[in-house]
Amino acid sequence: MPSIRHEHCEQCYAVHCQAPPWLSIGCVVVRCPNGCGASLHACKEDDHRLLCPNETVPCLNAGYGCPLSMPRHRRARHLEACPASVVSCSHEWNRWPVPDNDLTFYRNVSQESERHLDVALALRDQELLFKSIKMRSVFPELTLMDPEDLVGVTREDLCLASGGCTQNGYIEKMEEEASDVASDKLDKESLQNYSSWERIFKKEMNGCEQSQQTSKNVAKKAEGGNQIEPARESSSCENGVSGLAPWQDGVLEKLGKEANISEYNMYLVHNGAMLINFGQLAACTPREKDFVYGSLEPIEVKSVRSFNIPSSYRAKRCHLKDPSRKIKVAHQSVDTADLGVSVEELPKCDEVSATLLCCLEKEFKGHLISESTGMDGLYVNVGTQTYDFDSAPFPSEASLADVIAGKPQCLHVRTESESVTRRHNKTSSAFSYTCGLFFRRNEYPSHFRNVHSDVQAGLGGWFLQRCPLAYLGCTFTQTRFHPDGQTAEVKYHHGVDKLVMRPDIPWELLEDIKTSHHPDHLSQLPLEILQHVAVYLDTFTLSQLSQVSRLMREVCATLLQARGMVSLKWEKKTYSHGGSSWKSRKKVWEFSSLFCPVGRWRFSDVPSMADHLRTCPFYQRERRTQPVALSGLREVGREERR
Repeated sequence: MPSIRHEHCEQCYAVHCQAPPWLSIGCVVVRCPNGCGASLHACKEDDHRLLCPNETVPCLNAGYGCPLSMPRHRRARHLEACPASVVSCSHEWNRWPVPDNDLTFYRNVSQESERHLDVALALRDQELLFKSIKMRSVFPELTLMDPEDLVGVTREDLCLASGGCTQNGYIEKMEEEASDVASDKLDKESLQNYSSWERIFKKEMNGCEQSQQTSKNVAKKAEGGNQIEPARESSSCENGVSGLAPWQDGVLEKLGKEANISEYNMYLVHNGAMLINFGQLAACTPREKDFVYGSLEPIEVKSVRSFNIPSSYRAKRCHLKDPSRKIKVAHQSVDTADLGVSVEELPKCDEVSATLLCCLEKEFKGHLISESTGMDGLYVNVGTQTYDFDSAPFPSEASLADVIAGKPQCLHVRTESESVTRRHNKTSSAFSYTCGLFFRRNEYPSHFRNVHSDVQAGLGGWFLQRCPLAYLGCTFTQTRFHPDGQTAEVKYHHGVDKLVMRPDIPWELLEDIKTSHHPDHLSQLPLEILQHVAVYLDTFTLSQLSQVSRLMREVCATLLQARGMVSLKWEKKTYSHGGSSWKSRKKVWEFSSLFCPVGRWRFSDVPSMADHLRTCPFYQRERRTQPVALSGLREVGREERR
């Protein structure tokens, strides 16, 4: 219950108030029970708890899963290490397809069994790229349609398409064709186009039926009858039509009686042009007084070929050239017929190279390779490009990764990545990648500095150094840096898709583990020692250690509040009416993928690259034994003689 407010206490802020503690006027002055040093009237104690810095309150992220409570003045510092204050890394980079002049190097790198750091990261990005590219968006003409769209013709649709159920022979034939489609008796091309042609035929049949009925009504008008045919009216009532078509007589009068003013105005908006054409509504201005654009003369367009250029048309300046220097051009289709090779003998296109080329063209130019572009009102550049693949036609939902599944893995994207570019829109780019990993707020600075700034940005020759003859095909590489104070190496773990810090373990220890019958000596240690050892591990190692055994999971669970993070798990809920929403059902504690933070790097004790060039198989020396005259030597000799 709220405390009683006294008339004196509401206006008194004196620390040493000497007013008599009358129950109806005031109360005694007390000290804060939390020890913050504040003195106040007893009736204000509840209000003081809302501002007291020593009051124990829950964390600001309590709704997101933080279970900690603390004094109010410590909440600001706690947010820096709050397990529920999770940050998503939004670092982006671009990775482009392999250029034609580096095919030898990338072909040799793909055949190596050991994946270096730059190659492993490039293969990871390539896998994501191939999964994101849908073949339907790149090659729609080579993609199959969904079977659900093909087999969806019912008897009612056939009746409507035929204009009624009286044509039994036609209906039986259509049903037979529909059954053939359902049982895959037709060929593949007919199966794809069946649904599209059915919709077109259905619209044409309905249009023919309507035009026949309109001609009958016009004929009846000429004979003096203004009533609509009774059979037509009854069939309309059976089909649910209200008889308010724009070509029917008295439609506006009937609509004014049956509909309100808003429905009447809406009908005029949607059907005004038809009402004018059928003579049911008078036009605002006669047709002969319509506005015309300046000196543009009317031209009757019978077909595309009979179109004449208006005399008032002015072409663009780029087409106004000297007629005497005009180059004769001719419309001609260019194909592979002049090669003298049959279509079956032509080489097939590579799915990966052609798909990446089309995506790259759309990325830089903003349009597809075979897209037709209009220069002005008369000139159009028409472009067509056909491809012939072994795996075509593609399934409707197939991606590039599904098409090349089962083939030998090859690297098709560059090992170097770009962090900043102005050549395309990154929001809709297929060649842009985002880190997207989650970390605690105090872990994010070390992740960005070590992973993105130190390692990923230095793979082009600083952190990871390749042979200078790599453009000829040499795959030799060496890591130039290691963490200060320990011998470890940054590696890419394909199983968890993370960068990890792997220490250099002596071969003697590895041999002892292989030959030992009980390699798990760590589980035999006391629980106190295991907890002490787990304190020195990074969060990525803790996440892997927790999956070894139940004992290790219990040991790692003791460090969840201090080292782990809590995140919300969202689930999609679908309702009976078809709508859906996302809701967080539970909170999950987990460890991030951060390896041991590296504050300083040191040069590794590796030999110089010049030592490798002495034995590099791609380094071919050219020995010169004949003397070569230096340039400008003769001119200097002549000047000295003078």
